[in-house]
Amino acid sequence: MEKRRLGRSGLRVSRMALGTMTWGEVTDADEAASQLVAFVDAGGTLVDTADIYAEGEAERILGSLLPDLVPREEIVLATKAVARRSDGPFGGGASRGALLTALDGSLRRLGVDHVDLWQLHAWDESVPLEETLSALDYAVTSGKVRYVGVSNYAGWQLATAAGSCSLVSTQVEYSLVERGVEREVVPAAAHHGIGLLPWAPLGRGVLTGKYRTGTPADSRGASRAYAGYVEQHRTERAARIVEAVATAADGLGTSPLAVALAWVRDRPGVAAPVVGARDAAQLAGSLAAEEITLPTAIKSALDDVSAPTFGYPERWPK
Repeated sequence: MEKRRLGRSGLRVSRMALGTMTWGEVTDADEAASQLVAFVDAGGTLVDTADIYAEGEAERILGSLLPDLVPREEIVLATKAVARRSDGPFGGGASRGALLTALDGSLRRLGVDHVDLWQLHAWDESVPLEETLSALDYAVTSGKVRYVGVSNYAGWQLATAAGSCSLVSTQVEYSLVERGVEREVVPAAAHHGIGLLPWAPLGRGVLTGKYRTGTPADSRGASRAYAGYVEQHRTERAARIVEAVATAADGLGTSPLAVALAWVRDRPGVAAPVVGARDAAQLAGSLAAEEITLPTAIKSALDDVSAPTFGYPERWPK
């Protein structure tokens, strides 16, 4: 798998990241082990998790697989903090105390002495940004963290934080059916040399084409927990995009999943889409996208059918 630098930093990562949001919920430890081995065998290095995934179980499972199944030095280990984990005084948020408590908990569950990329999971307007960023600085100088990034930041939030801290990444929802980040987040990231890590690169599963004729019984869209999550992208506009992706896949002799993933993977500024999977077979479909390079004509057609609306001031002056 090709490697890319994360933004302007010296950190090199695989151009696809393995997400672990399902680990500890729909993906058990044995299946997680199969996914990790398949990902590393394919040349993948960047593995992304968070302290709140399955209430910490995703981190515990990942930690149990290191170093016996996969050597620690073969992966770029990324996790996140900020989300509320408990009702205690340090149970969530972006205060210095809460963040450093969260980091210690993540290191303990992962069974490591440092993480390679530590990310703020969300903006916390209740805490002065200077306090939040001081926690990131301490985490790096203490040796517990090698690089820092953010997630789900608006463009102005990203630019403000980047002006006072050496951020290397921002993790945002980005796909053919969700291109809103191109208005302000993508330009801000490019200006500050910050790499993009798209989450939900398959449009929460919609871009695989599985919902074209209905809702499969074993899909997220059919589950009580995730139906609303998927429904957001089951619109008339999204349906037109899905049909265009399916047409492109037929012409290339590949899957809609591979086409959609290759499109976002090769967008300007993208370092690595974060792909999650229920099982190793599902992950194999994403790994197959590594063999796909979209022809210019197909990329242009997909760009056109999915183009976001721009206006003042993003496109001023014309």
